[in-house]
Amino acid sequence: MTKIRKAVIPAAGFGTRFLPFTKSVPKELVPLVDKPVIQYVVEEAAAAGIDQILIVTSNGKGAIQDHFNRTFELEQRLEATGKHELLEEVRSICRIADIHYVYQQELNGLGDAVRCAKAFVGDEAFAVLLGDTVLDSATETPVIGQLTEAWEQLNAPVTALEAVPMERVSRYGVVDGEFIADGLCKVNGWVEKPSPEEAPSNLAIASRYVFTPDIFEALERTPRGKGNEIQLTDAMRLLLERRPMYGRVIAGKRYDLGSKLGFLTGTVEFGLRRPEFREAFAAYLKETAKHL
Repeated sequence: MTKIRKAVIPAAGFGTRFLPFTKSVPKELVPLVDKPVIQYVVEEAAAAGIDQILIVTSNGKGAIQDHFNRTFELEQRLEATGKHELLEEVRSICRIADIHYVYQQELNGLGDAVRCAKAFVGDEAFAVLLGDTVLDSATETPVIGQLTEAWEQLNAPVTALEAVPMERVSRYGVVDGEFIADGLCKVNGWVEKPSPEEAPSNLAIASRYVFTPDIFEALERTPRGKGNEIQLTDAMRLLLERRPMYGRVIAGKRYDLGSKLGFLTGTVEFGLRRPEFREAFAAYLKETAKHL
């Protein structure tokens, strides 16, 4: 068993929850304060020791590649105006990891997007991180690193799980499993968007995965499901028939920046962490709340 060194970031979807903004701008470039969401995701993977990243894109998503490429005209302007700290920050973006790209020719679902990574992955286990979701770790280990550690222990696929209120389980895929250690459960199955009465637990899939390469064979056998798309969860059910799979309850918090409410709450929380305007921003929020 080798360490996880490759990650796949699906980033081909339309981002319909954030229209009309995403009509011309990829949802993955929605800013969290002053950094696009997908940069946080790439940095999370790199912080876990993953140095090879494939971003799955589609037509109209060229701005994602532009963001991670160097922009010499901008760098020259920053250097000429003496903005050296900002210049180094901009230059550092292209050094985060070795990033590759592949096009999902037709938007046939998350499962199909992952399937586009088959040639890149080869015969290695790999990570999947959704490109519109930031996971903020509560420990020094990034969330995807928590999953890779579980992989090294179990030598089996691992899915990130997040405890959600029971009244919200109908929004998520929910795991049916049994705990074998603190924060680690053996998966029996998944239930897609169950009612609170039908839910086997309150543990929702949390946008991060570690897969073995046989997920691709399962994806090839997966028929179109909800929305006439190839659903990753359906392929995971097929894979579960052949090998054990596990879930890791994350130590951290998920921010779904592909939704408007997630964007607003994430912006407030990350903004309040910035020392240069924390005090003024907090005072503004407090004063504004009085008049709502």
